[in-house]
Amino acid sequence: MSPTTPGLHHVTAIAGDPDRNAEFYVGALGLRFVKQTVNHDDPGSYHFYFGDEGGTPGTNITFFPWTDRGRRGEFGAGQTRATAYLIRPDSIDYWLDRLESEGIDVERMQRFDETVLRFADPDGIELELVAPADDAAAESDATPWEDGPVPTDHQLRGFHSVTLAVSEFGPTEAILTDVLGYELEAEADGRRRYRSAAGGPGSIVDLVETDAGRGRMGVGTVHHVAFEAADLEEQERWREAYAEQGLSPSEVIDRKYFQSVYTREPGGVLFEMATTEPGFTADEDRDELGSSLALPEWLEDERERIEAQLPPFDGPAVDSEPSSDR
Repeated sequence: MSPTTPGLHHVTAIAGDPDRNAEFYVGALGLRFVKQTVNHDDPGSYHFYFGDEGGTPGTNITFFPWTDRGRRGEFGAGQTRATAYLIRPDSIDYWLDRLESEGIDVERMQRFDETVLRFADPDGIELELVAPADDAAAESDATPWEDGPVPTDHQLRGFHSVTLAVSEFGPTEAILTDVLGYELEAEADGRRRYRSAAGGPGSIVDLVETDAGRGRMGVGTVHHVAFEAADLEEQERWREAYAEQGLSPSEVIDRKYFQSVYTREPGGVLFEMATTEPGFTADEDRDELGSSLALPEWLEDERERIEAQLPPFDGPAVDSEPSSDR
C-alpha cells in the first residue's frame, strides 16, 4: 500500500522575463526569493524559487523563465488551471487593496464556503488567494518573512490548493485516490474537491473538466505539480504504486534541494514527488537565500559558461514594511 502525501510540495511554471517575474512574486505578492539556480536539465535557463522565509515545502512556487524562447503556452486539458495560496479571513480587504493598487484585475467569489480572490500574474498564469470561513482553518507551517514587503499578519500562508483541468474526471481521480491518498470531499458547479487524508494546508486538489484539447507547454502555463514525500523510502513506494497503475515513473533524480520522481498521470498533468530534505540551506545560509546564483556540484565546473549564456538578471528589489498590520 502506498503512503498518503500530506499535500503539495511546490508548483513549477514557465515565465517570460525573469526580472518581471521576480518583481511580481516578491514585490506584489510578498514571497521571498529563496533560490536562484538553473534548470538542471537545461542549464541555459534560470530556475527561480519563491516561498516563505525559509522556503518551507508547501510554500514554494518556482519558475523557468524562457526569455530566449518566448513561446506562449496554450491552456487545455492536462494542465493546471489555477494555483491557490491560503490567506487569513481578515486579510481579504488588505489583498484586494494591494492587488488593485498594483493595477491587477481581481475577481472576488465564493467557493465551498471560502472567499476566493482570482487574478493572473504578468505572464497570464492564474492565481488565487483563498480565505477560509474561520481563522483556525488558516493555520499553516509557513514561516513569516520579517523583512518582506507584506506585513507578517497578511502574508501568504503557503498553498491552499491547485485546480487541474482534465477532459474527464475518472482517470485523474483514480491516481489521486488510489495512489496519493486523496478523498472526495465536495462537489459543486462542475468542480470536484479532493483532500489528502493527512489533511492540513496545501492538501486540496480540485478537478474541473474542460472541452479544450490537450494544452501546449510554454510561457504562461504550469509545467508540473509536486507533492510531498517524507523520504526516499516513501518515494520508492510511490514509484511502485504508479507502476501498478500502468504508469511509467522516472527514476529518482537528485535536484540538490530534494529528490524527485516524475510521472504523467492519465489526464495529462505532470506529477512530481519531492522529498522534504535537504532543503534550501544545503548550499546557502538562511540569511543569504537567493542572493546569488547557486549551482549543484555537478555543474559548478561549468559556472563560467553557464553564467555567460544566462540572460541578465538584477534580482528583485525589496521594499520592507512593518512586520505587523498597517
